[in-house]
Amino acid sequence: MDNGLQLFTFEVAMEVANKVGGIYTVLRTKAGVTVDELGEDYCMVGIANEKFVAMEVEKMEFAQPALRGAVEEMRNQNFGVISGRWLIEGYPKVILFDLDTAYRELTSWKWDFFDKTNIGIPDHDHESHRAILFGFLTVALLGLFRERCGPNPVVISHFHEWLAGVGLVMTRARQIDVSTIFTTHATLLGRYLCAANIDFYNNLDKFHVDKEAGDRQIYHRYCMERAAANAAHVFTTVSAITAFEAHHLLKRRPDLILPNGLNIKDTQCIHEFQNLHAVSKEKIHNFVRGHFYGHFDLDLDKTLYLFIAGRYEYTNKGADVFIEALARLNHRMKLAGSDVTFVAFLIFPGATNNFNIESLKGQAVVRQLRESVNVIKETIAEKVFDKCLRGNLPTNDELLSRDEIITLKRCMYANQCRTLPPIVTHNILNDGEDPILNQLRSVQLFNKKEDRVKVIFHPEFLNQTSPLLPMDYDDFVRGCHMGVFPSYYEPWGYTPAECAVKGIPSITTNLSGFGCFMESHLNDPQAYGIYIMDRRFMSPDSSCNQLVDFLFSFSQMTRRERIIQRNRTERLSELLDWGRLGMYYTNARRLAIERTHPEFLERGPGFVSSHSPAGSVRLPRPYSAPGSPFGSRPTSPHPSEDDDDERKFVPYDEADSGLTLRSNIHSIDTESTGNSEVNSNDLESLSKLSVS
Repeated sequence: MDNGLQLFTFEVAMEVANKVGGIYTVLRTKAGVTVDELGEDYCMVGIANEKFVAMEVEKMEFAQPALRGAVEEMRNQNFGVISGRWLIEGYPKVILFDLDTAYRELTSWKWDFFDKTNIGIPDHDHESHRAILFGFLTVALLGLFRERCGPNPVVISHFHEWLAGVGLVMTRARQIDVSTIFTTHATLLGRYLCAANIDFYNNLDKFHVDKEAGDRQIYHRYCMERAAANAAHVFTTVSAITAFEAHHLLKRRPDLILPNGLNIKDTQCIHEFQNLHAVSKEKIHNFVRGHFYGHFDLDLDKTLYLFIAGRYEYTNKGADVFIEALARLNHRMKLAGSDVTFVAFLIFPGATNNFNIESLKGQAVVRQLRESVNVIKETIAEKVFDKCLRGNLPTNDELLSRDEIITLKRCMYANQCRTLPPIVTHNILNDGEDPILNQLRSVQLFNKKEDRVKVIFHPEFLNQTSPLLPMDYDDFVRGCHMGVFPSYYEPWGYTPAECAVKGIPSITTNLSGFGCFMESHLNDPQAYGIYIMDRRFMSPDSSCNQLVDFLFSFSQMTRRERIIQRNRTERLSELLDWGRLGMYYTNARRLAIERTHPEFLERGPGFVSSHSPAGSVRLPRPYSAPGSPFGSRPTSPHPSEDDDDERKFVPYDEADSGLTLRSNIHSIDTESTGNSEVNSNDLESLSKLSVS
């Protein structure tokens, strides 16, 4: 390090090499960029899940004396500690704790935590017990490392979510010389309140948070999260909307926004994404042919595939709004006499006991028909070749034999079906209580012949080994025409971000972190294939109608227009790449050093102050984009200057972002029916983003 300065960084989360939720994606995709910046002075800390350790972790001992010594000391105390490398891009160091080896200390650690914080953990809450064990093991590691590395290095520890927050609180309580950062990806109380079907965001300043947490029996968890947020030297969150939420629920305004990104080079296929869309779409065509067997009258050239996916959080993920909008869209398209058909997939994992018999039968019947036709096709080709070789043209009667005609008739007879195509692919446990099925029945979306909107509820994550829809999620997304995510509670939203990097338009909301991020970086998001619903300032009924308008206008686009829009959407990959968004994390570390060891900022030329003029890059509206009633005005009304500052998101996303360059990028549209790339001037301007 320059001038004798050494910086060591720990990143602490239960999702390190442990696939649980979205934080796993954040850590996995960000690791390469972080290792490039911090090198061997970076280590990730998590828990040992043998299911993933066996596949994703290469066990080894560390060469660095202080870190190796800290790990060995914990093993000498009979704690299970795995050290090694995570087998992902960047090959980062990882330390994983076996929580089972620490249960003997649970009671004493709970008392110690209560003594320091006055937060009691009930005996029945096993998840909080895991948080206690993980937190105390983490603080033991940090303390041992700090003792062995001497006073010279600056040690930063970045904690993700309340489950890792105990370690942060105890690090501060024991006065260990570690600069701490805490990131909340979604508040505990926020999830519970939004699931209760209340007007959450417009009443944030009115909630009695202690009472609300107590009523939901999560008061101790809420206190753990709030303590971590307020004890951290730097408090961050993932989006402007979550910062607004955290300010009221956790009683501290976040210092910085750390938006989530993706490792674009793992998913980006600059010259192939249009072709990959066609290949994946054909796979979905094959599934649809089987699912609608006996009633297959769809014109696949005029069939558009929509999907919604994620955790089965019926209201938080906006499944209720999506289904209602589909029903209204179906009615509107029938009145308009549209010849376009929407097939809407709902991918939410639920409790099932097996595949639906009708769904399996449909795939089997169509597969048998295709195999029979392929055999007959080869026979006909031989007959045509033989006749032409002899100088004769075959007649129709000579092409198909009687046996072949009988075979085809048998297949056609088997293809008959008197019942309507199923709306669900699996047998749902307690389907009479399933909210999605009940709403589909209520709005009478039953896949009737005259319906212009068909629905398929797939209550299981997609994988290539499925006998119904043998596709991975990534391939499925590429094959669809649009993702629809009308979430009410979505702190970030990886699903629309994944759509964007694959060149698939999506619908999101101004209550999602991704939606807020795109609104702040695009002058006309819809022109780039990012449709942003207003779910904050509009009534639920008006928001639903807005979604219907988006979908109906999408159905009226020509194939060429959809190709152009996909080209524009794919360009947004540059905005979502960790190579660009990693600077937010860099700035968080700089701010932590500024608040704990400001003297090092002068010694180390690589560290600079985070207090600087704010700004962000905004992509202008494409010059070739046609005018539209949606693109010509803001998606949602902006508060006036006289409004309460609590209603404004700008301070969270711009003034506190840590980015310092405001740039107007003048792009020239080069769309065509083929692939197009980002204008070189655009890339040059985007590449100049820096922290000053």
